[in-house]
Amino acid sequence: MEEILFGIEFMKELEAEATATRKCLERIPPSLFDWKPHEKSMKMGYLALLVAEIPLWITHMIEKSEIDFATFKHFEPKNTSDLVSHFDENLAGATKALQGASNQALVESFYLKNQGQVLFSSPKKENIGTSINHLVHHRGQLTVYMRLNNIPVPSIYGPSADDKRF
Repeated sequence: MEEILFGIEFMKELEAEATATRKCLERIPPSLFDWKPHEKSMKMGYLALLVAEIPLWITHMIEKSEIDFATFKHFEPKNTSDLVSHFDENLAGATKALQGASNQALVESFYLKNQGQVLFSSPKKENIGTSINHLVHHRGQLTVYMRLNNIPVPSIYGPSADDKRF
């Protein structure tokens, strides 16, 4: 019996979410990057950047085995095209890292740190799955921001109210 490679399975799941994620990011105008629905909410630009950068987390998990809040550099998109390109680059990096990841590599530990201090540690395999779920969660949050700003919400798992054919 052939061994199922966890990395390939995660890669398929990430790729399945990529089209809808890209469609959402393509619709976020820079004029709304600073908008937020509530004083306690994230700005739309930061939320969109978070969605675009989650695949980069996966690359760091596999290739570096850690993310340190103190040294992780966030991209600063100037426009929508920058945001989408950043997502595409991060997706390509995560796909490449997942393709090359053995099951053994994915049971090794990942460390979340702040200024070198370990905040959290668990097997990479667990964190990759959680990160994909995290991307889906924040993309859903982004669609609410879109709706509140009359930005048409694309079809994600089925038609949206903005699809003309329904």
